Amino acid sequence: MTDPTPGPRGTAHEPSVDPWKGLRGIMAGTLVLEAIVIGLVLTVIARLDDGAHFQPWKVWFVSLLAIAMLVASGLQRKPWAIPMNLTLAALAVAGWAVHWSMGVSGLLFAAVWGYILFLRRDLAGRMAGGYLPSQHD
Repeated sequence: MTDPTPGPRGTAHEPSVDPWKGLRGIMAGTLVLEAIVIGLVLTVIARLDDGAHFQPWKVWFVSLLAIAMLVASGLQRKPWAIPMNLTLAALAVAGWAVHWSMGVSGLLFAAVWGYILFLRRDLAGRMAGGYLPSQHD
């Protein structure tokens, strides 16, 4: 019989704690922070040129995006959470049409999502190799 997944401390097994739970928490927290930052764009729209460029569609776009991000933060257990998060991040970048500051914020959060995806891949690799401490209890 072959040895299942040898790790740095011997034979590995399924982690005793869910390592994905922490990553889901990071993703949910990132969405909440992103919703707050996107929501603050409403103040920019209101004060920009004393409201001369105020358009209702901008307020609706920003408001609905911020609300969608808050709702999405509670849906991180779903298998389609990652594509949903990346779609919301892309919409935040597309917010450049509302104001350049929203686009810049969207780009910064897109970089954060890129790092989260890197962490996700790294975690999956560590699990597959048996390198998590909770795999050697």
